[in-house]
Amino acid sequence: MHLRTRPTGATRARLAMALAALFALLAAALTGTHGAAAATPVAGGAPARPAAPASPDPSLTDHQLTYAAGPLDNPDKGLAVYYNAGSDQNAGYPHSLTWSYFPLNAVMTDAGDCTKLDWSPVEKMLNETASYGNTAAIRFYLDYPDGNPTNGMPACWNGKVPTNNDTYWNTQSPDYNNAYLLSSLQTFIAAFGAKYDGDPRIGFIQMGLIGYWGEWHTWPENGTGGYADFMATDANAALIVKAYANAFHTTKIEVRYPTSGGGAANDLDVGYHDDSFCYREGSPLAGITLPQSMGGADYSQLQYALNEGVENKWITDSMGGEVRPEIQGSVFGTWGTGASGDNDDIKACIEMEHTTWKLDQGSTSYSASDADVGAAVREMGYDFTVPDAYYDNSVSGTTKIGVKISNDGVAPIYHPWTVRLGLKDSSGNVVKTWDTSWDLTKVMPLKIRAYPDWNKGSDPTYLDYGYPEYFDTSVDTSSVAAGSYQLVMDVVNPLSAVSSAAKPLRFANATQNADGWLGLGSIAVGSGSTGGNGGATSYEAEAAGNTLAGGATVADCTGCSGGRKVGYVGNGATLTFNGVAGGSGGATKVTVAYTSAVARTFQVSANGGTPVSVTVTPTADWQTTATATATLNLAAGSANTVTIANPGDWAPDIDRITVG
Repeated sequence: MHLRTRPTGATRARLAMALAALFALLAAALTGTHGAAAATPVAGGAPARPAAPASPDPSLTDHQLTYAAGPLDNPDKGLAVYYNAGSDQNAGYPHSLTWSYFPLNAVMTDAGDCTKLDWSPVEKMLNETASYGNTAAIRFYLDYPDGNPTNGMPACWNGKVPTNNDTYWNTQSPDYNNAYLLSSLQTFIAAFGAKYDGDPRIGFIQMGLIGYWGEWHTWPENGTGGYADFMATDANAALIVKAYANAFHTTKIEVRYPTSGGGAANDLDVGYHDDSFCYREGSPLAGITLPQSMGGADYSQLQYALNEGVENKWITDSMGGEVRPEIQGSVFGTWGTGASGDNDDIKACIEMEHTTWKLDQGSTSYSASDADVGAAVREMGYDFTVPDAYYDNSVSGTTKIGVKISNDGVAPIYHPWTVRLGLKDSSGNVVKTWDTSWDLTKVMPLKIRAYPDWNKGSDPTYLDYGYPEYFDTSVDTSSVAAGSYQLVMDVVNPLSAVSSAAKPLRFANATQNADGWLGLGSIAVGSGSTGGNGGATSYEAEAAGNTLAGGATVADCTGCSGGRKVGYVGNGATLTFNGVAGGSGGATKVTVAYTSAVARTFQVSANGGTPVSVTVTPTADWQTTATATATLNLAAGSANTVTIANPGDWAPDIDRITVG
């Protein structure tokens, strides 16, 4: 249930009373004529684990990357807020989704022709949302109880679609079983899909149109408690479900219940949206998201999923919806502690539903540093990290590059967005990119939480499911100027094609950059990669393939190459550069770029050999670099190590070394 404007006190009281009784009565309706549930629960059961991925190419060097918590506003996942025209869409808790709905008569404006559509209200919302780097989740409605705003039925239906008078909500409800209405809606949905399927400005579309607020129920006019039944029959509601499935093949669509239209969506590429997410009601309190086996009501979202055998539909289709309005702003406080009052166990709700996104207007008041909200948001949808990258440290011509990608979220990403590899020069400029054919939709959650109904163990029981997926590809570096680069990877958000503000997909790694590019480590390209043959190659101190021991630490450095350095070297702590190219071998000049506001000494050695001691003069501050040189004996090939240390005192902070 959604409100565009703040209701009066009387209306709020009426809405609260309605919400308290809605789902108990709705249960009877959905298990009766409309939306019949299975007579005997038929659970899908624990899903079979996907096939294991290929193993990394053993000929490539393994570069281990460091984990760091991912962003809170990765695209097409997490929390969404209401659209308010002209307001700052990025205010409040970090998010990437903006939600809005439209009365059908906002676009079906011609009183004489229902096929003429004016999309300008939708375009305004989509363009404004995209300008903030966000994608939209949208819905159309016909019925808005209590007349706020006014009914969404178009004028072209006048005299053709009869209405029913709902005295409880003070609204006129269309006859959802009327042949003209059903035909008009199917024509509209086809046009809707032709206009917007695959539009990068839209993340999710909820079917809407049927029932109050487009939520596929007409409580209390559902044939119980002495009221009439205004809801569409299963057969007629199924026509709308199928029309959407036929119209949208790329953009993800969602319907309210697994029982909607008699379960018409359950064999189609359609997800669900739980609009009373993680709320508990009744006496005794029962959840209306979690199944009965976890304290839920017999009419809860996931009990219906179990009854229909579709509790694993998240593998292919998204789960959206809304945090129940009464608990927006409070439910995330139960993270890790279980249910409390009207708040159900939010961790269980997210894990069992495999939640991708939820509307939560209360999130505008959340603190971005709230650890509980952050843990919940990161678990929603996908949460990718790259534990390893595989490539040769020194390359020329065509070379192979591989990565492992893990998913610590509860759902996959549902679109195969393009993954790119690239090279950044020492100034941070991307000088070369390669598109790959890697399919991120294959990267499934590593663990899934078992339903108690599956009899896999006491709750919570977590089952192994996905894997760190390995991908590799060959790239041609022949057009790249010889030198040292950072190997990087990113995922192309399709919204970037229409908005420069599009939020990039970012990985949960320490080397993830705000621009979307993930640093995989240093790589030497071309003839300049061989130090002993006269070429000069640079190696970043903070590169993922290096070894930091004894407390040496990566730190930010505004004056350093790549914006980072390694500090706390010395007094037993060491920095070792691995995979250093020595060309044909022999005496080779090694230049060390450092920063130190005081005079210091370091020892540099190759391959564990005799170290060379170097004393350096101070730099202007700890962000300004200078260089010092030493000559080391390197072995032929690219398997050399160069170690910087100082056993008895602190060494300077190290930016990089240049060999040759």
